[in-house]
Amino acid sequence: MNAASPDSSQVIIVGGGPVGTGLAIALGQRGIRCTLVERYLQPQPIPKGQNLTQRTMEHFYFWGAEKELRAARTIPKEYGIGGMTAYGTLLSEYHYDWLQRELVRPFYFTDNERLPQYATEAVLRARLAQLPSVQAVYGWTAESVEQDESGVRVTIAERGGEGRRVLRAEYAVGCDGSRSTVREAAGITQTRSDHDRLMVLLVFRSEGLNELLKRYPGKSYYNVLHPELRGYWQFFGRVDLEGTFFFHAPVPVGTTKDSMDFAAYLHRAAGAEFDVAFQHIGFWDLRFAIADSYRKGRIFVAGDAAHSHPPYGGYGINTGLEDAANLAWKLAATLQGWAGPGLLDSYDAERRPVFASTAADFIEKSIHADRDFLAAFDPARDKHAFEAEWTARQSGAKSEVASFEPNYEGSPIVIGPPGRGPSAMGSHSLAARPGHHLAPQPLPSGANVFEVLGLGFTLLDMKGSGAGPFAEAAGRLGVPLTVVEGGEAARAAYAATQVLVRPDQFVAWAGEGQGADAATILARAAGRGG
Repeated sequence: MNAASPDSSQVIIVGGGPVGTGLAIALGQRGIRCTLVERYLQPQPIPKGQNLTQRTMEHFYFWGAEKELRAARTIPKEYGIGGMTAYGTLLSEYHYDWLQRELVRPFYFTDNERLPQYATEAVLRARLAQLPSVQAVYGWTAESVEQDESGVRVTIAERGGEGRRVLRAEYAVGCDGSRSTVREAAGITQTRSDHDRLMVLLVFRSEGLNELLKRYPGKSYYNVLHPELRGYWQFFGRVDLEGTFFFHAPVPVGTTKDSMDFAAYLHRAAGAEFDVAFQHIGFWDLRFAIADSYRKGRIFVAGDAAHSHPPYGGYGINTGLEDAANLAWKLAATLQGWAGPGLLDSYDAERRPVFASTAADFIEKSIHADRDFLAAFDPARDKHAFEAEWTARQSGAKSEVASFEPNYEGSPIVIGPPGRGPSAMGSHSLAARPGHHLAPQPLPSGANVFEVLGLGFTLLDMKGSGAGPFAEAAGRLGVPLTVVEGGEAARAAYAATQVLVRPDQFVAWAGEGQGADAATILARAAGRGG
């Protein structure tokens, strides 16, 4: 199709990976007209972004795709999807469980999951196709992005063809990866932290490695700490139980597909020889990058376009999907007319500090901690001291999962103590804390609270008689509000008589109800100040 009159929608999303497609689904469910532009006709068969947290699976539940996603997993549920850290080689005598996400399961509505990103994308594409308000344009790329006071204009080009289209909308979101065209067109700068490490990604099949790893049942990803690598990981991951694996590890600068014996490298990392049939050999630079703003006027960035980091700990895809959940309700509220001017700005205020904390407090901290451990302890030098520290590290692995609790304390749209500001560091609790994720609880009706949360705000009224002021204020302000009777058990767990829950399942406010200024609370939560 050659240049024609502009195609119109409310939001243009450039990039149809999991983040862009998830954002389109979340907007489409709210009746927002979207156009999703994705360069690839089909998901690319590279098994990245596999670990999906319990919180991420809550998104899939609300997007109407949880059952389909679990059915698409490539590792049977009965096998397990746990992780492991080993010293020296994959088959070393020293190893312990790693990233035991089941430790925080009571604080989320769903179980975690694991499957290749291309399988996740396929499920999301199928769900997207069910939403009439979303148009997906596959096989096209964004050439230019412009904005003015009235909206945005995106020119797209057909890959491998001569077609050109001009798209027009009120807002645009770049979910188009670390080399984002949208981010650059908007003039959004980045702050980078380069570790001067070239990394290789190998995807391969091996019946021999599959047999060797049967000694570790229930494990699907394996982090190998080797003293020579100074804290940088060698990382094996299962794709399925049929012998497909991927492997990340540092390689010398200048390495090419033909300049290194990658089979021998795999054998050294594993501590044994086995058959190898390569399916993919690629390279990437180990660096951290964060956009200096997630918004420029009518243009937003999310996912890797907003932040990128090494694939350590499965934080990347989960962080990006949380971006989508956070931005979707705020864009919808603005387009539907019930948001205040501060609501869209709160996307940057909440999400950017959370990524900065994820990078510094978890990923970089882990690299530095591993480097210091490997320098100080060696079983060949002092076996007793090494084993004592190795045992201590097992407890540390548990605390990492427990302390990763992204929250929005101190956000301008959260009504509660000022806090330290949004962060990935926190603690898990059943109590309803402003700025924190709501924990699941059973209700007097027999349902779980997550089964009755609305697309707008939800007021949990534990006594069932104090919702009047909030319902009246919501009517005056035009803010969508669902009222749910919580009951005595929920009151005890949440340590509050009333809890105002945001559309992204975070607590906006919690209190005893009596004397609460419902209008001020709702107005501030909707970005209207107050």
